[in-house]
Amino acid sequence: MLHSAIRRFSAAGIANAAGEARLLAGHYLAVGSAEVFLHLREPAPKGLASAIERRERREPLQHIIGSAPFGPLDMLVGPGVFIPRPETEVLAQWAVDKLVGDITSEHPVVLDLCTGTGALAAYIAHEFSAARVIGVEYSSRAMRWAEKNLYNLQQHCGLNYELVDGDVLDPMLLADIAGQVDLIVCNPPYVPRNDALDAEVYADPDDAVFAGESGMDVINGLAVQCARLLRPGGLVGFEHDDATSEQSLQVFKAEADFCAVTPLADLTGRKRFVTAAKRVKS
Repeated sequence: MLHSAIRRFSAAGIANAAGEARLLAGHYLAVGSAEVFLHLREPAPKGLASAIERRERREPLQHIIGSAPFGPLDMLVGPGVFIPRPETEVLAQWAVDKLVGDITSEHPVVLDLCTGTGALAAYIAHEFSAARVIGVEYSSRAMRWAEKNLYNLQQHCGLNYELVDGDVLDPMLLADIAGQVDLIVCNPPYVPRNDALDAEVYADPDDAVFAGESGMDVINGLAVQCARLLRPGGLVGFEHDDATSEQSLQVFKAEADFCAVTPLADLTGRKRFVTAAKRVKS
């Protein structure tokens, strides 16, 4: 069945057909993907044939398995929430590195805006337990997944972070801690409107992927909001489309409260993030 799945996935246009077939088989066999070849002569486990058909129809692999890896964690996912991507781990690790090396607060306040599954918040809470980490999400469907993940990670990893129902561009968002936040991360909707993306992209919620025709609708309002929330010297990092790197930089360079506005590359060398610091006024 493994070889058949590889052929079917290749015919369906799935780029990593062999790797995904092994991951799927390993999930249903309850073994690592590298061990799948040891079980080729065994009967196919219950559910695998149906799962292969679902993936062949380009249903996201993560929806079929029910989770997506993110750094050291597995985040529960399904219809209604954005699937965390491996490239976003670069932003998560940037935040942890800054908390370890640059932020002097004993218990820094960290915001994860557009938290979705809670992946960034969970990663940071896992790696820097002294931080007070708050994830903000306005979608009720996504928030249900964020709450599932919070409960699951509390039970299995002892993680603690908070979730807040709110619009990240609301000028009254988290008014009680405005001007006191040490660090902000954000993976907003940023993809320019496009009808020719991979099929799996359209399985994510539309408003978690696209932000107007240009993809900039949320990012355009992010600098003012981050300036309101951050303390002087506080840091922000956010993800953007590789086609809007310069536009994203200019949004923060145009905001007088920010300095050290810098692009950050992903692991392939593409500029996919912007980082900045709130000015300390003399």
